[in-house]
Amino acid sequence: MIDDKILAQFSGKGVLVTGGTGLIGRQVVELLCDAGAKVQIISLDRVVVDARAEHIHGDLTSFDYCKSAVTGQDFVFHLAGIKASAAISESRLASHFIPTLMMNTNVLEACRLAGVKKVVYTSSIGAYANTDIFREEEYRLDTIPMDFAGWAKRMAELQIHAYKVQHGMENFAVVRPCNVYGPGDNFDPDNAMVVPALMGRIHRGENPMVIWGDGSAVRDFAYSRDVAEGVILALHHGTRGTFVNLGNGRGHTIRELVEALCSFLHFEYRFDASKPSGFPIRIMDTARAKEWIGYQPTTSLQEGLQKTWEWFINNQDEHLHKKNYFRDPKNDAR
Repeated sequence: MIDDKILAQFSGKGVLVTGGTGLIGRQVVELLCDAGAKVQIISLDRVVVDARAEHIHGDLTSFDYCKSAVTGQDFVFHLAGIKASAAISESRLASHFIPTLMMNTNVLEACRLAGVKKVVYTSSIGAYANTDIFREEEYRLDTIPMDFAGWAKRMAELQIHAYKVQHGMENFAVVRPCNVYGPGDNFDPDNAMVVPALMGRIHRGENPMVIWGDGSAVRDFAYSRDVAEGVILALHHGTRGTFVNLGNGRGHTIRELVEALCSFLHFEYRFDASKPSGFPIRIMDTARAKEWIGYQPTTSLQEGLQKTWEWFINNQDEHLHKKNYFRDPKNDAR
């Protein structure tokens, strides 16, 4: 999806990827390393995702550290964040909200002060209010985000908006990804999202696997490699002082998701319609991303799920080596 001429701009350049060991970040790192960039990853995870990149264990909640980290970098991809299930996010508000707010504020301001050429910030679908189809032009600031953590994502977007208004800066791009899945996803059974949660239950041999709801809820599932390409395109083209959606651009029901898994894995399942199904429809409109940055996701749901399963089978314990904000008592004290 990315033209070689675009990737060529990264050859020999200093590139910092915060959260480069994460779901989207590791794909961005691979693409940048393939392009010949001098990549540094900052993360609190104890995992190595690409031997060609320099892995740095650093805490982005420290402003002084962030200022040091971005100095001399040509480009910064700010992908660091905290991923958790809806239930965990709602019950552990401070553990999710406060580190997110601190990391975003520090990294973005450090990039401004250092004069980084181009920066891309990865926001979230959670910054939107609940609706069926998410369209950028229909977003209103006076709406309530669909989840509490969405406020922290919005604050970073507003910070970038403030840079544009006061300083005329448009070198900060913003993307809002949807339900992203793929290799490197969070497979911690205590706070995994829907795709890794289902895969984990299948691997543990639940028989039959009981799934809440009737399976009719529709979600936009985007494969991490497609989204990573969109992030790079957003940094290259810019997002005109606002943001673009990064999703698959079409919806799949939870039943279709389960059936796609069942097409290459053998397990029994049933839906429990007496349990809630969640919000009926959530789909990203990706027309703006296609027009502005040339975003074209190409991975089918089944293909993406198979690649994710293969990775999971070979890396089942990786989540044990990753920073878990919901098990660290220091985060509860914030």
